[in-house]
Amino acid sequence: MTKETKTDWFEANKRYLMASIAIVREALEHKLKRGEDDAHNKEAPNVSLVEERDQSRNALPGPSTLDTLVATFGLSNFERDILLLCAGVELDSRITNACARYNLDAIHRSPTFNLALATLPDSHWSALTPDAPLRYWRLIEVGAGDSLTSSQLRIDERILNYLNGVTHLDERLHAILYPVEQTCELSPSHMDLVKRFVEIRAGRFYLGDLPVIQLCGIDPQLKKSIAAAGCRQLGLRLYSFALSSLPADAVERSAIIKLWERETALNGGALLFEYDNIESQDNLLKLQVLIRNVRDILIVSTRNPLSFGGRMAINLDVKMPDLSEQITLWNNALGPLASRLNGQLTPIVTQFRLSNSAIRAAGAEVVGAYMKEEKKESSSPDNLNEVLWNACLNQARPNLDDLAQRIHAKAGWDDLVLPDQQKKILFEIVTHLRHQARVYEEWGFAEKSERGLGISTLFSGPSGTGKTMAAEVLANELRLDLYRIDLSSVVSKYIGETEKQLRRVFDAAEQGGALLLFDEADALFGKRSEIKDSHDRYANIEVSYLLQRMEAYRGLAILTTNQKSSLDTAFLRRIRFIIQFPFPDAGQRGEIWQRVFPGKTPTEGLNFQRLSRLNISGGNIRNIALNAAFLAADQGRPVGMDDIKNAAFTEYIKIEKTLSAAETRDW
Repeated sequence: MTKETKTDWFEANKRYLMASIAIVREALEHKLKRGEDDAHNKEAPNVSLVEERDQSRNALPGPSTLDTLVATFGLSNFERDILLLCAGVELDSRITNACARYNLDAIHRSPTFNLALATLPDSHWSALTPDAPLRYWRLIEVGAGDSLTSSQLRIDERILNYLNGVTHLDERLHAILYPVEQTCELSPSHMDLVKRFVEIRAGRFYLGDLPVIQLCGIDPQLKKSIAAAGCRQLGLRLYSFALSSLPADAVERSAIIKLWERETALNGGALLFEYDNIESQDNLLKLQVLIRNVRDILIVSTRNPLSFGGRMAINLDVKMPDLSEQITLWNNALGPLASRLNGQLTPIVTQFRLSNSAIRAAGAEVVGAYMKEEKKESSSPDNLNEVLWNACLNQARPNLDDLAQRIHAKAGWDDLVLPDQQKKILFEIVTHLRHQARVYEEWGFAEKSERGLGISTLFSGPSGTGKTMAAEVLANELRLDLYRIDLSSVVSKYIGETEKQLRRVFDAAEQGGALLLFDEADALFGKRSEIKDSHDRYANIEVSYLLQRMEAYRGLAILTTNQKSSLDTAFLRRIRFIIQFPFPDAGQRGEIWQRVFPGKTPTEGLNFQRLSRLNISGGNIRNIALNAAFLAADQGRPVGMDDIKNAAFTEYIKIEKTLSAAETRDW
């Protein structure tokens, strides 16, 4: 409908509404003239008023709101006229004055059911029963009064505005509903889901209620966009329902449901329940109550399919876009800049499995930053690759920042003191991560199986032997974020909670391929015992779930443990790399002492050979060096052997060891 046609319809609709109200007003005025004694003598409407109403209806370029409302809710002629009488009070002062005269009360100027029965043709008592349309759909409100017939009637504000051609969401629904729009570009596989969505909604083979459509997947924004695109094709308005705002009282809950169904009947709409981030038994029960009571189209956004009792559900699996679709999304997001990447999109897409909306946001960031640099005439294709990589990191970070601790990796290969064999394995890990795109995609290993693509690694060794530093080195080398997850805080005594926490971590990490450092793995990965009770069974389920996610995760998941011997051999077989971090010998300790002080730190007379006698790990060495620096700074002098000796004494007390004379001989 064009703007001009809409204006014409609005004016014609208003004329038709007022012409219909005029007929009701005439019946009321006729009653006032004839008096109360002539209650059963109702004259036919004035011919000229009827002709004017019919001409107004014929002049409409589209259906009128009055006729639509009558047909939608199945109103009888008498019920329609009651509604017009109540609307006339708001729109025609002559009806207001006539009601006051009928009521013999200048203050009470609203119509009553008694007035309607005495005035309007085709009257029937059932018009105002609770199950009749006027009250069931809350088209009118019955005020306080001594009896039903003497109670004042008032049209619902939302219905009054609708009759006048003004469309808006009922204000009583504002607190629990918000409109949903498509926010990201949809790839071909997602448009196929939109098509399926439309087919389900348009289907006419269902007996009873329409099926619930479940959009299952890890990206809530993508699922909302698919639902919004499908509703737009169907001419429906999509709203998301806040389950937390659903009233606990059954009567209030029923009223909310009726208001929504009324909105759907008037304007066409669909409800989206976002269950992704509010998973709980309480919210599931609320969702099931709504699904049992709302009869029209319902959409549920969830990670995994849910059961709704007797209501049929159709599950649509919403997967992340595949490699070729992601490249297309990136090309669209980057525009002309895409051609300057010299084939670097494939490694980006393989490393960062960003959502559609994240790709769009990262593309906008890159275009803005690159154009700004280009004006300075200082940019290059290499610079563009770096900007693109950093933009991807920025998009992936928010998903994990709330779930794990991000470690700002600064350590490099020169900071890491390890035997050659351990360093060789670390270099192999880097090789695996850098060439995932070629091996998995180009050489077809990903087509064989999704399982086993994860580069899972176990770092085993005593505390302070460099496990966390090695993870930092890998993150720095690969230019990826490193997140530390303390498994002792993830493990929960409540059944299913540990898996839920682990799932959130892996789902969030998928987008950026971040390095995940699961510290204190012994908290979860002890030997899986024989099942003796329910706790043993669920502990084994937790371990199995983590193994499954690690094998499917295309990033690097690192587990650390101080006791490799306590781990199940079946678990160890599924780890791709295992690195034993040995306690440093004297030569390695000497290397650590030489590298532990930053270049800016003033030192004097340090003997690294003597310092290597301290039989401690690299972590303890770093603690001693830092404490010695503070002691020297307090005395206003360079760090010397005495400062290290005093700091070592404090560190040994902390780790409950005795600083022997042999270790500090000749200091």
